Amino acid sequence: MVTILIDADGCPVVAQTIELAKAYQLQVVLICDTSHEMHREGAETITVSKGADAVDFVLVNRVKKDDIVVTQDYGLAAMVLAKRGIPLDQNGRVYSDENIEQLLHGRHVAKKIRQSGGRMKGPKKRRAEDNESFQAALTELLKQVSEKKEMPDT
Repeated sequence: MVTILIDADGCPVVAQTIELAKAYQLQVVLICDTSHEMHREGAETITVSKGADAVDFVLVNRVKKDDIVVTQDYGLAAMVLAKRGIPLDQNGRVYSDENIEQLLHGRHVAKKIRQSGGRMKGPKKRRAEDNESFQAALTELLKQVSEKKEMPDT
């Protein structure tokens, strides 16, 4: 059974994910730390102690093949890919073996610029189109998952 796991610290699409998962009768697990604790009807919540990457490690230890993981963290997405899960960001981008290396490299370069005193632009303000893109991408993944579920094992 496929599960949807959400890196819930600061995730803007928790409600949309739960709503779509309900239509496909899939379990949703929110993983957050004590400073972002949340509880939503229709989802299990796992709260972990605050700490660098604490949520990431709990999440990656729970993910199984074909589980969908909602995260904006490239490092976590890379670990999910290694476990054959399907990482998706809050704007509808599906992370893949084809794009993760470039994303990680960009994150590394940005970190070096900040460490040397440089400034980087912050994220753009969230728009309604971002939510629509996320919902379309998640719906497509859920359709694929449900089609796989209906196919008999060979």
